[in-house]
Amino acid sequence: MQKNDLLEMTCDALGTNGEGVCRLQDGTVFVPCLLPGEKAEVRILKVKDGVAYGKAEEIVIPAEDRVRPKCPVFQRCGGCQLQHMRYRSQLRFKTELVRNAFKKIAGLDVSPEPCERSEKEYGYRNKLQMPVGVVKGENAIGFYAERTHRIVKTDECPLHPEWSKPLIAALYRFMEKCGLDGYDEETGRGHIRNITVRELKNRYLITLVTTLDEIKGIDYLYYLLGEIFREYSFFLSVNRGRDNVVVKEPRLLRGKPFYEGMENCIVYEAGASTFLQVNEDVRSRLYERAVSLFAPEDVAIDCYAGGGLLTAMLARKCRRAYGIEVVPEASLCAEELKRKNGLNNMTDLCGKVEEKLASVLEAEGDAVVLFDPPRAGVDRGVLKTVLGHGPRKIVYISCNPATLARDVGILTGSLAENEGRELVKSEKGATMYEVSLVQPYDMFPQTRHVETLVLLSRK
Repeated sequence: MQKNDLLEMTCDALGTNGEGVCRLQDGTVFVPCLLPGEKAEVRILKVKDGVAYGKAEEIVIPAEDRVRPKCPVFQRCGGCQLQHMRYRSQLRFKTELVRNAFKKIAGLDVSPEPCERSEKEYGYRNKLQMPVGVVKGENAIGFYAERTHRIVKTDECPLHPEWSKPLIAALYRFMEKCGLDGYDEETGRGHIRNITVRELKNRYLITLVTTLDEIKGIDYLYYLLGEIFREYSFFLSVNRGRDNVVVKEPRLLRGKPFYEGMENCIVYEAGASTFLQVNEDVRSRLYERAVSLFAPEDVAIDCYAGGGLLTAMLARKCRRAYGIEVVPEASLCAEELKRKNGLNNMTDLCGKVEEKLASVLEAEGDAVVLFDPPRAGVDRGVLKTVLGHGPRKIVYISCNPATLARDVGILTGSLAENEGRELVKSEKGATMYEVSLVQPYDMFPQTRHVETLVLLSRK
């Protein structure tokens, strides 16, 4: 098996990224967009140490689960991996993805509940974030190709609502009219770097990232946006650095800094930088299930609390609730949320979880901890703090099965540090906690990503 070979092979299974896995006598071949049971002509692109990566040139025998992708740039854009797969199969894949992560990474045999489906298979995202650059000398708005910063131009994205298409067209029109160029990462030249839009109950928070302090003709963009959105706010974020930070200190130029929303009888606010889950339907069901794991007499500590929506839901049910969040804007939203909902038993703490959690655990004794961290997971020092205090229950929400399995492995004792502080599988087995619930949620249909809710109970 060598590079550029064209071989006929049959897909045996799916890999962790949703790619097809074909096992041959002289090695294993990973092929994107190939489904189990399919026979295909595969071009070998790369071979190393008995592992090869290929591209399906022709599907000889398609699987019953194969469907036609909706997106014209599917396979070129890095946003989706599963549009070629029937939705019910996507759900099965994600259930097994979580199960296998726990087994492979943490050595834990868990039985996840079937992955909860999304009400919408397409058009579910309430947030659009698109880089703006240059492709072949022309302005380009789109998404990055897989594992690159090469922009794949697109006029629409089926994962986003219908407003995304006229928005992209309006930005092209504005840039052409005002003589503005997309940003070139190689040269550092150009004016427009990124546009981000968050929808909140038919109101929109729009942030344009530029290299300019002032944009001549910005009123024309306001006019174009007004043709699309009935109510919106506009922020300008200036970034002249050579880094990849998406938004830096957005400055409000038009509209309100925050908009109100309501979920599960909680009135909340969100700004341009406030974290909210992108799929409102799945978020609502996920949060309801998470709150159901708490009792009225519990004291809840919500770590990585964002704008405080889940903290408020916990305060509504529990004796007391704390929210810890490092982003000042999000913490301010949580304070306003507390005021508007009359939640006197809710306390917002602005700062790092690493710095705030220990003192709350010491003050509250047998509290229940909820983690909802970024993809990198929970800091190992925070996990040690939790193990040192031994709360009765730990609820963990994660968008990354790998870091979730790692952290749960540390909390259950199936993973331990060796002398070099590397994590290794432990022969001692479970210590203080055991896994009581693993529930995947399809927060991100058509992609390899999955949200998971885990309950750990103290023995």
